[in-house]
Amino acid sequence: MSTVPLPSAAPRREALWQFLREEGDAWLFIARTVLSYFIALWLAMRLQLPSPNTAAMTTIIVMHRQSGMVLAKSFYRVFGTLAGAAAALVIVGAFPQQRELFLGAMALWIGLCAGGATLYRNFKSYAFVLAGYTAAIIALPVIDAPGGVFESAMYRITELMLGLLVSAVVNDVVFPVRVRDTLRQTARQQYRHFIGFMRGSTGGAIARADMEKAHLRFVRDAVTLEDLRSSVIFEDPQARSRSAHMELANQRFMAVSTSFQSLHHLLNRLQRNGGQAAAAAVIALYRPLGEALGDAVPSRALLRRLRTARHEMPAQAAAAVATLDAARAEDFEVGAGLVQRFARELELYVISQLDLGGERIAGDLVERARFLRGNDFAGAALATVRTVATMALLAVFWIGTAWPMGANAMLLATIFSGLFATSPGPVRVTLKVAFGYLGGMVAGFLCVFFVLTRIDGFPLLVASLLPFFMVGAYLFTRPALSLFGLGCCMGLAYILAITNPMVFNPVHFINDGIAQILGLGAVVLMFGLVPPAIGSAWLRRRQMAALRGQVALAAAAPLPGLRYRFESVNRDLFQQIVTQTVAGSDESRQLLSWALAVHETGRAIIELRHDHRDQPLPPKLEAAADAAVTALGRFFQQPSSPAYAAALAAVDAALACARTAPGESVALPFVREHLHLIRLALVDDQSVMARYMPAPVAATETVPHAS
Repeated sequence: MSTVPLPSAAPRREALWQFLREEGDAWLFIARTVLSYFIALWLAMRLQLPSPNTAAMTTIIVMHRQSGMVLAKSFYRVFGTLAGAAAALVIVGAFPQQRELFLGAMALWIGLCAGGATLYRNFKSYAFVLAGYTAAIIALPVIDAPGGVFESAMYRITELMLGLLVSAVVNDVVFPVRVRDTLRQTARQQYRHFIGFMRGSTGGAIARADMEKAHLRFVRDAVTLEDLRSSVIFEDPQARSRSAHMELANQRFMAVSTSFQSLHHLLNRLQRNGGQAAAAAVIALYRPLGEALGDAVPSRALLRRLRTARHEMPAQAAAAVATLDAARAEDFEVGAGLVQRFARELELYVISQLDLGGERIAGDLVERARFLRGNDFAGAALATVRTVATMALLAVFWIGTAWPMGANAMLLATIFSGLFATSPGPVRVTLKVAFGYLGGMVAGFLCVFFVLTRIDGFPLLVASLLPFFMVGAYLFTRPALSLFGLGCCMGLAYILAITNPMVFNPVHFINDGIAQILGLGAVVLMFGLVPPAIGSAWLRRRQMAALRGQVALAAAAPLPGLRYRFESVNRDLFQQIVTQTVAGSDESRQLLSWALAVHETGRAIIELRHDHRDQPLPPKLEAAADAAVTALGRFFQQPSSPAYAAALAAVDAALACARTAPGESVALPFVREHLHLIRLALVDDQSVMARYMPAPVAATETVPHAS
C-alpha cells in the first residue's frame, strides 16, 4: 500500500502571512489617507478658510503608500504652488479686462507646465503640474473681478500649504513606511547581485543571452536606485547627508558594469576569431579576481583581496605577453588593460559600499557625481501644444456660451492634462481614472443629498464620509484597480466641495458635475487627437538617435564629469526605450545591440581622450586619433555603410600610426590599446555592426545582435 505525502502546511502559512502583511500595509495606507483628509478639512474649517475642500483635496492628490514619496511630492508641490501663484498674478495683472487674452495666456502657461512635466519621470514633474493647476485655481474664479486676485492667491496658497503640511506630518508620524528602507534594500541587492554575477563568470566568456539579461538588470538597478535616492532625501536627515555618497556609489556601479561588459565582449570575440591563446592569457590574468570573489566574505575582506590581486596583475601581464606572438600580444594587451581597469573600478565600487556603511577608507576621494537624464524636448513641445489646444477649446466654448461653470471645466482639464501628460497610454489611463471619477461623483451625490442633509457637526461629517473614502483608498491599493481608485477619491473629494457652512444646491451640484465631465471629455478627446510622444515609434526613433549620439558626446564634450554624464544618460535613455518595446522582439534586440555597442565604444573613446589629455603624443598620431574619434561619432550619429567604412578606415589609420609612432610618451601604449579595442568592436560580425559591413561578411548573421 502506497502512501501519498500530505502537502506541507509551511507554504500555506507563508502565503497567508504574505496576504495578511499586504492587507495590513494597505489598511495602514487607508488610515493615513483618511486621517490626512479629515485633519486638513477640520483645520481649514477652524481657520475659517473660504474653501476647506481645497486643503482636503490636496491630501488626496499627494497620497502615496510610502511616506518619503508624500514628502517628495509635497516639496515639489510647494515650489509649483508658489510659481503658479506668481503666474496667476502676472496674467491677471497683464490682462485684467481682456477675457480672450487672459484665457489665451492662461492656456499657454498651463501648456508650458504640462510640457515641463514630461521632461521628468520623478516627482519634479509635480512642480510643473501644480504650477499650472495653482494658476488656474487662483485666476479663473476672479476672471470677472480681477481686483480680488491677490486675496484669492493668499487663500489658495494657504489652503494648499495646509493640505501639504498635514499630509507630510501624518505620513511621517502615523505608521510611516520609509523609502530609506527600500533604498537600502535596493542598494544591498544591487551590490549582492553584481558581485554574485561576477563570481559566476570567472570562467571567462559569458553567453550573449546572459549578457543581455545582465545589461537589462544593471540598467534597471541604476535608474531605480537614483529614483529612490532623489525621493529619500526628503524624509531622512541621515540619507540626505549621505546622498552624494549614494550617487557616487551608483556612478561607480555603472562604470564597473560597463568595463565588465567590455571585457567579456572582448573575450567572446577573441575566442570566436582565432585568438584563443590571447583569450586564455586574459582569462588567466582575470582568474585572481575570480578567486577573490570566490566565496561570500565581508566587503572589507573582499577589498583586501581585490587590492592584492590588482597589485599582482602588472607582473603577471608582463610574463604572459612574453609568451605570445606580436599579433596576439596586442590582443592580450587590450584585454589586460580592460582587466586592470575593471579591477580598479571594482575596488572603488566596494569602497563606496563600505563608505555607505559608515566605514571611511583612507585615500578614497569622494567625488561629486550627478545622475543626468536623457530628456527629449520635442516630446515636451508636443505635450505643450496638446494642452494649449485643450485649454483653448474649453476657453472658446466658455466664451461662446457664457456658461458660468466654464472655469470648473478648465480647472479639471488642467489637473488631468498635467497628471497624465507623461503616460504612454493617456487615453486608456485617463478613461480608467474618468470612470472612477464618475463613480466618485455618484457617491458624492448620494453622500451630499442623502447623508449630509441629515447630520450636524464635524464628528458626524467624518462618520458619514469615511466609508466612501475608504472604498476609494482601498481600490487604490489594488494594482489592477489603482487608477479607478484614484479617480474615485478625486471625484468624491472634488464634487463634495465641503464649505463651512455647507450649502446644498442640487442645481449647482449638477452643473458642476456636467462641467467636470466636460473637462474630462476634452482631455480624453485631445489625448486621442494628439497622442503623446511617450511610447510612440517616433519618439523611440528619436531616443535611439540620442542614445547613438552619446558616442558623439563622448568624442567631443569637455572631459570633466564626462564619464558620469555618459554612463547615466545612456542608462536613462535605454530605460525609457526598453519600457516601450516588446521583450524578445526584433526592436528589443536591436535596442540591446546598439546600447551595448554605444556603451563599449563611447567608454573606450572617453578613456582614450583621458589618457592622452595630459601626456603629449606625436602630432601625427594626435591628429589621426582625433580624426578616428570624430569619424566614430559621425557613424553612430547617422549609421550607414559609407560612414562605417570611413570610421573603420580612420581607426585603422590611427592604429597604424600608433604602432609606428616614435617617442616615449606614457600615453602611447594606452592609446594603442583603446584604438585596438575600438577596432575589434567595429569588425565584430556578431554585433550590430554586421549590417554595415560588406555583404559577404554581414551575410553570416541574419539577426544582428551584440555578443
